[in-house]
Amino acid sequence: MFSGKIIFSQIMEHLPLHVFHKCVERYQGNFKVKEFTCLDQYFCMAFAQLTYRESLRDIEACLQAQKNKLYHMGIRSSASRNNLANANKVRDWRIYADLAHSLIQTARKMYAGDGFALELENTVYALDATTIDLCLSMFPWAKFRRNKGAIKLHTLLDLRGNIPTFIHISDGKLHEVNTLDILPLEAGAFYVMDRGYLDFTRLHTISTHSAFFVIRSKSNLKYRRIYSHQIDRTTGLICDQSIMLTGFYQSKNYPNKLRRVKYYDVKTDKTLVFLTNNFSLPAITITELYRNRWQVELFFKWIKQNLRIKSFYGTSENAVKSQIWIAVSVYLLVAIMKKRMKIEASLYTILQVLSVTIFERVPLLQVLTKEEYITTPDGLRKQLHLFD
Repeated sequence: MFSGKIIFSQIMEHLPLHVFHKCVERYQGNFKVKEFTCLDQYFCMAFAQLTYRESLRDIEACLQAQKNKLYHMGIRSSASRNNLANANKVRDWRIYADLAHSLIQTARKMYAGDGFALELENTVYALDATTIDLCLSMFPWAKFRRNKGAIKLHTLLDLRGNIPTFIHISDGKLHEVNTLDILPLEAGAFYVMDRGYLDFTRLHTISTHSAFFVIRSKSNLKYRRIYSHQIDRTTGLICDQSIMLTGFYQSKNYPNKLRRVKYYDVKTDKTLVFLTNNFSLPAITITELYRNRWQVELFFKWIKQNLRIKSFYGTSENAVKSQIWIAVSVYLLVAIMKKRMKIEASLYTILQVLSVTIFERVPLLQVLTKEEYITTPDGLRKQLHLFD
């Protein structure tokens, strides 16, 4: 019979504690804290994410029901509702943001060798934002509309492994295009965006950093055709052109040559027009790059369905941001664990299984795979044999 660690502890073994403690020290998270440290807070919140708890009362009730296992989970203090609410309100959310950024670097290295739908050596990023609605009377800091509150989750997703490499949390009023001002740019990488990010000054900045962009064009674009490239119309391509912008402000904001690709999508019965500053890739590859942008939409859908970021455990800005960053770090921990243990199951399946086995004393691989693992007893015995 397996008498080792419970499932939760086996998952938390992938948490780099030295990095976590550095993040805590950086923002003095445990300053004048006698009990319920930042690590206790993180473990309680991670438990809530993995088991889909809906409220602080829900978390407290479930942990109190397994009181004899809290020590084995790594929780050294009372996991009361009051302790957790106060920690979420007071402990700096940047502790968990820095932790998530460290896990992002680890995960990206592990998934760097993964295949991509297109045969490209360049890194491909998808940029988008999702809005999380909030009650304005309970979250007065989350300004969005006159009678409605919201926050926006701006995410840059590495399409190799679907790892979020950049996340910015803002109130609902911040327009998506403004995130291009704080976006870290990587030379040679592709940034795939919807037309909400169409700003030629900011696109020119991407170009000057030797990076590439693929973005949908608007219908009122004013341009002059310079050259038409040969295309294969059987693929759905309508035209592949080199153009110069002719609008007064547009031509000043982006004085360089652009590439315009027009494509008819049979599946959706839509005609799409793309702009890019890359002239070397085939036109059909440009369209496929944009098609893969929907991975970020699926990521938002997945994270809203599987992580607790639609109902919050606190109403302060610090509590909301802490919960989101802890949710992201849990997602990354599971992704890292999946890669290290070579688990073939999807992240969705892994999370569903973990949610119902979190207190079991079973080897993690046995739970997440179909194979049966038998623990062999230690050969070194102190008890001597009475009979040979």
